[in-house]
Amino acid sequence: MSFRAVRVSEDILPVSEFKAQAAACFRRIAQTGQPIVITQNGKAAGVLLSPGEFDRLSEQARFVAAVQEGLADADAGELRDHDEVVERMRARRRGR
Repeated sequence: MSFRAVRVSEDILPVSEFKAQAAACFRRIAQTGQPIVITQNGKAAGVLLSPGEFDRLSEQARFVAAVQEGLADADAGELRDHDEVVERMRARRRGR
């Protein structure tokens, strides 16, 4: 799922309005999956997401971090070919 562009008239809400309409906001994100930006003193202070969207974004962030770690390992020459990995795994298994 991807987010549509933020609509200022619908997706940005002052904290005072959020406090007064919290239950409706939770229902809306559950139905639409679209986040709500909550402002305080005219500046973004937080983003309200559905639990499913939070999980999806967290998983995506972990995946990106793992890819970046792998690329950094490749840049540092920390690569092993398949046969070497298999042999290391067998050696570990024998060591148990």
